Amino acid sequence: MIDMLVGNWRTLAIRGAAAALFGLLALIWPGPTVWALVLLFGAYVLVDGVTILAAALSNAPEAGGRRGWHVFEGVVSIGVGIVTFIWPAITALALLWVIAAWAFVTGVVEIVAAVRLREVLEREWILAAVGVLSILFAVVLAVDPGAGALGITWAIGWYALLSGALYAALAWRVRKLERGEGPSTARTRAQPRPLAT
Repeated sequence: MIDMLVGNWRTLAIRGAAAALFGLLALIWPGPTVWALVLLFGAYVLVDGVTILAAALSNAPEAGGRRGWHVFEGVVSIGVGIVTFIWPAITALALLWVIAAWAFVTGVVEIVAAVRLREVLEREWILAAVGVLSILFAVVLAVDPGAGALGITWAIGWYALLSGALYAALAWRVRKLERGEGPSTARTRAQPRPLAT
């Protein structure tokens, strides 16, 4: 069931590593030209989209409607990545709108998946936090698109780094659950204490 919602822990770990790497590059290299930023962002979004799509298409047929959300998210990510490569002379403002739209769509899909993930994993908040972070990031870009190239690069870098860390934390939690070490499994194994008479 978890694989149907978020993929396996390896998929989440790849997404987290790609986001963290992109974030680190944006923070370490904060003054790139717009063209370099486009290539960096395009590469990240393509890797993310291919990872999501591969995980969605490899799921069992009983994934049903849940798989559709992941296919949609993967196709949107790949589409945005291709647009950034085909249109390398994109202006900074147009690039910000593309990034904001992608972050908003991704955030909505992640929140929907997080709500459904609660059926399987109690107190699950990590994926919802990634979704909220994505939507807030999209709003920040849309509200203040003229904040300057350096400020936007820092915002993009911190967003990617934080979302990468959250994906890594979710991957670790899903891996523990797959190994039978999760809180839900531990609770079902525990025997109730006899009441004192």
